[in-house]
Amino acid sequence: MNGAPHNPPPAAMGRYARDGTRTMIDLHYWPTPNGHKVTLFLEEAGLPYTIRPVNIGKGEQFEPGFLKIAPNNRMPAIVDHDPVGGGGPITLFESGAILLYLAEKTGRFIPQDPRGRAETLQWLFWQMGGLGPMLGQNHHFSQYAPEKIPYAIKRYVDETSRLYGVLDRRLADRAFVAGAAYGIADMASYPWIVPWEKQGQRLDDFPHLKRWFEAIAERPATKAAYARAAEVNPDHGKSMSEDAKKVLFGQTAQSTAR
Repeated sequence: MNGAPHNPPPAAMGRYARDGTRTMIDLHYWPTPNGHKVTLFLEEAGLPYTIRPVNIGKGEQFEPGFLKIAPNNRMPAIVDHDPVGGGGPITLFESGAILLYLAEKTGRFIPQDPRGRAETLQWLFWQMGGLGPMLGQNHHFSQYAPEKIPYAIKRYVDETSRLYGVLDRRLADRAFVAGAAYGIADMASYPWIVPWEKQGQRLDDFPHLKRWFEAIAERPATKAAYARAAEVNPDHGKSMSEDAKKVLFGQTAQSTAR
């Protein structure tokens, strides 16, 4: 699909078939670390996909149509219009589940042997259960919380450092998180390391992590995935507006009901 046009209509951005027909994967996405995981995979695998922007700062994740796909009102989510084995479209939410599904669909970026698969899955789940949630709290208390709470900031900056150390030691004797080959465990972790400065970290303190991070950053698919972010949200990387903070923070069962 390298020759596909890059001037899609505003409602859908991404890759298109040359004849203008619907592409295989609809990706409901906004440029966040979890969103980047899926564009990293899709760009690496070369799967034809269409981005369906979900502006989380405007509350689009609470729209009824999106909730049918992602009942947790979180993106990313996908709709696979060409699932293995045929049949109707498959919908999926949760970034780790999406990465695993796509790896199994394509037979790529996850080892096929039981030992290698187990290595990949444990580090994928480590990211989902530890690295992502803890670094997310770092981001919240360091950058977004209306009140700067020194204990909370230190708690999560320190935990970020600990997790960086775990990853650094893991990478001391291997090229990638699960071994010699780049895979979904790397795709899951990399986007959360990108904002390392805002997390109060220094990559020079973690030489093996730094080597891994720089190698992934230079991959053509990584550059393409992050280029999609700028297309979807030209303000990506800028300070969050107060209106967006009101939408994103303080959600309850009652406030999110539609």
